[in-house]
Amino acid sequence: MASSSLFFLTLFILTLISAVTACPPSDRAALLAFKDALTEPYLGIFQTWTGNDCCQGWYGLSCDPNTHRVTDINLRGESQDLIFQKLQRTGYMTGNISPEICKLTGLSTLVVADWKAISGEIPSCISSSLSSLRILDLTGNQISGDIPADIGKLRRLTVLSLADNAISGKIPKSIVNLAGLKHLDLSNNQISGELPWNFGNLRMLSRALLSRNELTGSIPKSVFKMNRLADLDLSMNRITGSIPVQLGKMKVLSTLKLDGNSMSGQIPSKLLSNSGMGILNLSRNGFEGAIPDVFGVKTYFMALDLSHNNLTGKIPGSLSSVRFVGHLDLSHNHLCGTIPIGSPFDHLDAASFNDNDCLCGNPLKSCE
Repeated sequence: MASSSLFFLTLFILTLISAVTACPPSDRAALLAFKDALTEPYLGIFQTWTGNDCCQGWYGLSCDPNTHRVTDINLRGESQDLIFQKLQRTGYMTGNISPEICKLTGLSTLVVADWKAISGEIPSCISSSLSSLRILDLTGNQISGDIPADIGKLRRLTVLSLADNAISGKIPKSIVNLAGLKHLDLSNNQISGELPWNFGNLRMLSRALLSRNELTGSIPKSVFKMNRLADLDLSMNRITGSIPVQLGKMKVLSTLKLDGNSMSGQIPSKLLSNSGMGILNLSRNGFEGAIPDVFGVKTYFMALDLSHNNLTGKIPGSLSSVRFVGHLDLSHNHLCGTIPIGSPFDHLDAASFNDNDCLCGNPLKSCE
């Protein structure tokens, strides 16, 4: 009799411990509502979302070891995970992101990326309810609508990646309040309007990827305050105006892509003489004047593309003294004169110089 009582007491204690260490019922209910708004027909990842404890064995989830609140949702449709490798396919998911996600107030990471067919809008409650969020990545879906106007309330956010969707509207003014933001990727959407004039308030930002949208206006002067900015991509937009001289003075900036816009004016010499600049693409704009003859022995361009502009004059002789130029494209301009000899010109083909007014010399026809 005593042993029987001891058994039931032990069972009761174990049940109590299990209940205490399991995720809260409210978190589990929110996750199930989130799951019910989505359909994933091939991999079966949601088949693991069973049982009372969402902290144990639920695919893509992590919990706080002390509070047992759900802290991370990490669902990527392109992964090296065994589930993906076994079926030899990438993920596919339809449906939308349920506002019930906002009840997971302990979330620090929300990644629902590369599922190709998730649609609907970003729940507006994310900005007001998920104050602990550090990473928001919804890349590679069919999400539409605007970026929540009060996105700036997510003061702990370090990564905001919404690329490759169908998001429209303007960049919210409040985005400049994300003082700790390090990575911003809004590329390949339908975002319009101008960059906020005080975009440079994002002082911690190292990557600003905004290509393939419908952005207008000029590059705001406040960008020059972004001392950690290494990668600025505004290509394939409708940006106008000239290149600010100060961009060439940014010590960390190593990748600048402005191609496929409607910019004009001359190329600042500081931009070409900056030894830290490694990738510079200014092609398919309306830049004019001569290419500044300011290259030096420390110049190291993995790619320099000035094609499809209105550049005139000669190819700068100082380009022959550079440390390295991997890809150089000066085609479709109005350049004239003899192509310099030596590196990097000895490994370039005619495509780098085609469709200019009167260039000659190797690899084009000989000068008369």
